[in-house]
Amino acid sequence: MGWRLSMMMFLQYAIWGAWLPLLYPFLKNYRHFSHGDIGWMFMAGGIGAIFGPFIAGQIADRWFNTEKYLGLSHIVGAVLVWFMADISSFWGFLSIAVVYSMIYTPTMALTNSLAFHHMPDRDRDFGKVRVWGTVGWIVVGIGIGQWLLLNYTPEGADAATKTAEQAIGMQDAFRLSAILGVVMGLYCFSLPRTPPQKGEEEFAVAETLKEVRRNPLLTLFLIAVPVSMIHQFYFVHTSEFLGAYQNQAGPTAEAINSVLGVGGGGLMTIGQMTEILVLAMIPLVAAKWSRKTLLLIGLCAYALRMFLFSQVEWLHVDVGIPELATLIAGVGLHGLCFGCFIFVAFMVVDEETTKDVKATAQNLFNLVIVGIGIVAGSLVAGYVGEWASHAVMEGGVAVLDEDGSPVTAMNWSQLFSVPMYAALACLVLMGLLYPRGKSAG
Repeated sequence: MGWRLSMMMFLQYAIWGAWLPLLYPFLKNYRHFSHGDIGWMFMAGGIGAIFGPFIAGQIADRWFNTEKYLGLSHIVGAVLVWFMADISSFWGFLSIAVVYSMIYTPTMALTNSLAFHHMPDRDRDFGKVRVWGTVGWIVVGIGIGQWLLLNYTPEGADAATKTAEQAIGMQDAFRLSAILGVVMGLYCFSLPRTPPQKGEEEFAVAETLKEVRRNPLLTLFLIAVPVSMIHQFYFVHTSEFLGAYQNQAGPTAEAINSVLGVGGGGLMTIGQMTEILVLAMIPLVAAKWSRKTLLLIGLCAYALRMFLFSQVEWLHVDVGIPELATLIAGVGLHGLCFGCFIFVAFMVVDEETTKDVKATAQNLFNLVIVGIGIVAGSLVAGYVGEWASHAVMEGGVAVLDEDGSPVTAMNWSQLFSVPMYAALACLVLMGLLYPRGKSAG
């Protein structure tokens, strides 16, 4: 049973990891969308999580076998993501992205729910299974990075040319995701039978909302919104942030690129590698450390990561730490961010809800962590990106690109300072509001 659930997780997150880390540079450098427009594109990913509890959760908890729903969803999603590679208009891409998110996003919570349903010991088994989702993300991230390096990185070209060519090649990431989606859809029909449950109320959402009104779920759901926004800053801006350093000439960058590929996505998989280590440790510490302690560690990691990103130049010039070393350390903190906050939060949701609404509860938390927070975070990240960018000047005159638009450069310190302070505020609120106790901490 364990290997079947592990393969499910591998494919589930390989589908998403193939293209999500590259979406920002793809839309900015190939489709030439503005920062604000790109924020709307990332916002589309949250739409599915908002509707997930009311559609996918209701169906899986009350009407339809979870494994069958997953199979159909992934096959339809594969068709949509294939077309996303070739759509060049803002409204066309946004429309397909919204529909795709409504199909794909709920499947993340449903794979969690299905796995929990068939595990004899959640603390012991879930980390071992869920870690294969992280492995899937790493494999496709490095694979796409190497593909871009071998096929879309001209030797001897300057950084700007490399960036432009790599952006063209990022279309292939969507096509890979579509192929993996078909494989996942067919595989889901072979998963263990997971029938709907009969509950006290016909509509599972109504019953779930009653349970969410009490602590620790109430505090967790509320703080998850700004944490999700901070998390989204990472996925909106980091691939371009890292890719700019990777395209600089130098032996260190070349050595890293030869292993992880280019475009930022491969380098970001270092975060998934540390995530594996953290998830492997969760079964060992979950029974000893309180849930509150683990959640606070995750929030500390969020704040520290954004500090490193915002101060990379200062740490290099004044402290003497190489830029890539700081970037790798910041990316590596993703393991603690995800493992100690998001992963543990899903465990708390499962622990604190009754059996007949677990799928809906998982989707309802998905609404917060991958829905409301992502929608708000994407828009804020886009507009903060505009606020933190400035026109490139030469001789007192703004530099223009091929279509006559001003060329802009990002003030990364200014950009990442915003989520850094937000993470510190969340840390304080969690410490004050989250209750103490055996499971709550």
